[in-house]
Amino acid sequence: MIHQYKNNGYDIVMDVYSGSIHVVDDIVYDLIPLTESVWKDFLKRENTQDGTDFSDAVSSEIREEMKKAAGALSGTYASADLEEAVEEILTLALQGSLFTEDIYEPYIGDFTKRPTVVKALCLHIAHDCNLACKYCFAEEGEYHGRRALMSYEVGKKALDFLVANSGNRVNLEVDFFGGEPTLNFDVVKQLVAYGRSIEKEHNKKFRFTLTTNGVLLNDEIQEFANREMANMVLSIDGRKEVHDRMRPFRGGSGSYDMIIPKFLHAAESRGQMNYYVRGTYTHYNLDFSQDVLHLADLGFEQISVEPVVAPPTEDYAIKEEDVPFLLDQYDLLAKEMVKRNKEGRGFNFFHFMIDLEGGPCVAKRLSGCGAGCEYLAVTPWGDFYPCHQFVGQEEFLMGNVDEGIKAVDIQNQFKTCNVYAKEGCKDCFAKFYCSGGCGANAYNFSGSINGQYEIGCELQRKRVECAIMIKAAMADK
Repeated sequence: MIHQYKNNGYDIVMDVYSGSIHVVDDIVYDLIPLTESVWKDFLKRENTQDGTDFSDAVSSEIREEMKKAAGALSGTYASADLEEAVEEILTLALQGSLFTEDIYEPYIGDFTKRPTVVKALCLHIAHDCNLACKYCFAEEGEYHGRRALMSYEVGKKALDFLVANSGNRVNLEVDFFGGEPTLNFDVVKQLVAYGRSIEKEHNKKFRFTLTTNGVLLNDEIQEFANREMANMVLSIDGRKEVHDRMRPFRGGSGSYDMIIPKFLHAAESRGQMNYYVRGTYTHYNLDFSQDVLHLADLGFEQISVEPVVAPPTEDYAIKEEDVPFLLDQYDLLAKEMVKRNKEGRGFNFFHFMIDLEGGPCVAKRLSGCGAGCEYLAVTPWGDFYPCHQFVGQEEFLMGNVDEGIKAVDIQNQFKTCNVYAKEGCKDCFAKFYCSGGCGANAYNFSGSINGQYEIGCELQRKRVECAIMIKAAMADK
């Protein structure tokens, strides 16, 4: 599968199944669609899925067929240039980095049969919050239920469950989540201490993360986080007017002025590493690139601003008609990031971070975040759900810390959720980058975790294109 696009002056060709990215000139860009059909015809003729073992005679025959196909462009390009472009394309194809076939689908059954190993928990340490964010899927921390704080006993059982079900995996992830976890920070500290106390005995290493709105963040909490938390997620939406509109206190006043100095201190105290300021943009601030740049101008170097996911009945929800403008915003942001990076004042934007040399393993590319299998959310009273976005939806209740996983059918449903189980992923060039997208979003908009949230898909495809363009631009310094 080939995907071609132009962005910021670069002609980019993606070979989806090999993962190869090529920045080419106009003539190669225009010639690739014509020569791709020649290559595929030869694969069929030779009854092979791999053209890299063609004989010299066959390769010569392909070359001549490609030259004939290139004749369609003879009125646009000189014949000598077309011959050179054919040689370049043929070389890439023979090297296995262009026109490659899908090698992953035949093995998908092996991935789904693997033993289930839990590697991460989202501990809902507090189903309560001191803000009243208007877009909160957790309903101000209640998650369709009651306000509650997790006890040390429940959290301890959750960590024991994680250790017992993590197989030979050494590194384990635990996110202290809410609501607002600092409302229950004594228990956070106790659970971190317990986790550290059992690491050596079980040959495990816990990687803790704290997600906070910053209202209660102080020197004591920050010092503890810098010592024990591998990552911090700091919730802020961007410009003051944008943030305060959607993230007010329950009395209606904004929270921006209170949290900004705390978050700036947090970022600096962590050496501008191992944290994210994480925002949400809505229909009210479609020009979200300005919020990203606002955060960068304040001094934050690790930034994530993501689209709200909400029912179309909400006035702040992203609408289909908003998408073209949002796509332009991603392009604008990507170009500005290239400019700033070359000026020595760059920053990271989470959705543009992409590894073209290594990246996630094959299983991760096929099945994504591992919700419901490798990753579980735990409520304050110890119930298991596939992830934090399913909490409170009783049809997805999987078990609890006392009895373990009881709803194996739910686990198996998520285990078979992958890019080959989703019809919408079949012909999508971005499928190995997003791994099929968010199952919760798919379920909420299509009624199936194997469905799709089309607005999210459109935005994701653009983010992948921008991320690759940035890589091309930075290699072109």
